[in-house]
Amino acid sequence: MHEQPPVSELDIQRIDPSLYNEDLAPLKPEARSWGAFEIFNVWSNDIQSLFGYTLAASLFLSYGLNGWAVMAAIILAGVVVMFLVNLTGKPSVKYGIPFPVMVRASLGVRGANLPAMLRAIVGIFWYGVQTYFASTAVALLITAFVGAGSGATFLGLSPVAWLSFFIVWVFQIAIFWQGIERIKHFLNWAGPLVYLVMVVLMGVVWYQAGDELLPAVGSIFSGSGEASTGSIAAFFAIVGTMVAYFAAVVINFGDFTRFVKTERQMKLGNLLGLPLNVAFFSFIALIITAGTLVLFGEALTNPADIVERVDSLPLTIVAALTFFAATVGINLVANFIPPAYDLANLFPSKISFKTGGLITAIIAFFVGALWVSVISQIGVPGFVNALGAVVAPFYGIIVVDYYLIKRQHLNMEELFSSKPGSAYYYVKGWNRRALMAFAGAALFSLATVLVPALAVLGGYGWLIGAGLGGLIYYALMREFKATPAMNHQGT
Repeated sequence: MHEQPPVSELDIQRIDPSLYNEDLAPLKPEARSWGAFEIFNVWSNDIQSLFGYTLAASLFLSYGLNGWAVMAAIILAGVVVMFLVNLTGKPSVKYGIPFPVMVRASLGVRGANLPAMLRAIVGIFWYGVQTYFASTAVALLITAFVGAGSGATFLGLSPVAWLSFFIVWVFQIAIFWQGIERIKHFLNWAGPLVYLVMVVLMGVVWYQAGDELLPAVGSIFSGSGEASTGSIAAFFAIVGTMVAYFAAVVINFGDFTRFVKTERQMKLGNLLGLPLNVAFFSFIALIITAGTLVLFGEALTNPADIVERVDSLPLTIVAALTFFAATVGINLVANFIPPAYDLANLFPSKISFKTGGLITAIIAFFVGALWVSVISQIGVPGFVNALGAVVAPFYGIIVVDYYLIKRQHLNMEELFSSKPGSAYYYVKGWNRRALMAFAGAALFSLATVLVPALAVLGGYGWLIGAGLGGLIYYALMREFKATPAMNHQGT
């Protein structure tokens, strides 16, 4: 059995222009240049943000668990995410299609715009926010050389902050506009560089802390570790938190795997980039956090706080460049590429991948610019998090449809056809059973975010929502016997 059958030419006569452009078309195997290293760096850039470091470090301090139990929970979360993305990544490796095209098979050629646009809204919002956070690293660098300037601000940002924000915004567009290969090169450069700096920082902290470091690590590892109900719940809460952290990329992982040469390389990249990478990165965060306990008398989980305490110009420069590269990396992976494809899927004849990216950047500019003065103050992040939870059922629907309903066979030409009776046309381009499954599961996902009594399930909301979506969809589609349209769903 071949890992990746060749993608044949589409019959242009059967293609609906309102569903097709070159960026959405199946990518032939000979046009793909990604391997395990590139997939590893997708995950490296996803975890190596300021928030990713703070999350990893705080998990050792927040739950009162034995440190070994925390590390085991983090590794288990990496294994779970690896399993999830192997499932969503495989069809895009096989057929060379991005997420919004893949989802047409289950939601319908028109219905696919629903999950695509919900995912795009979440991505655009966080793209703007992450652009602001990346700009704080540039502001740190500029301030180190020329000072903070006057205390005047506009919309909560100083002149240095505005300049930094604009620099980051333009820099990201410049990378994106040069295409996926340039993005690949940036990720391949940023991932290893950030790791190198983190390892060096860990070495410096270890050296300065000396013999006191290991006892400090021991104090972090000295949680009770008892097999009580509370500790078991905390263990799985950590797993759920880490899975939720990666959830934004899990559902649309096909946007990246369509560029991968073989399924084997995808799986190797996921193995290196998830359980192994997350464990190593968390170990680095643990050592540095323990070192700050020795050096400063308190455990610091925010890298910016560590740099501020050290008060060293060379460290500030290196740290600022590292924070900048890491945050831009996660922004490209989780928040820029997905909305670009999602918007292109909305009006393929009018919006290309590049145009979708430009629309994403323009809207996100206002999100980032208004983050400090307006958006962070009015509860919008909670709304967007709720929207992210609502998207979870689509994961279960997509996976169940591809593996259990379609039996891993899709008709490429039918994915770009809106002819009534075609395989993925369903009812006016919408699969009503998929919509019913989504609605039922999304109510639960949303409840875990909005209903206080269900807050205890918040950490598992994404996983449960995805599972419910898949189960309801399978139950509904099982009753959907073969029809002439369904018979077209072969290879």
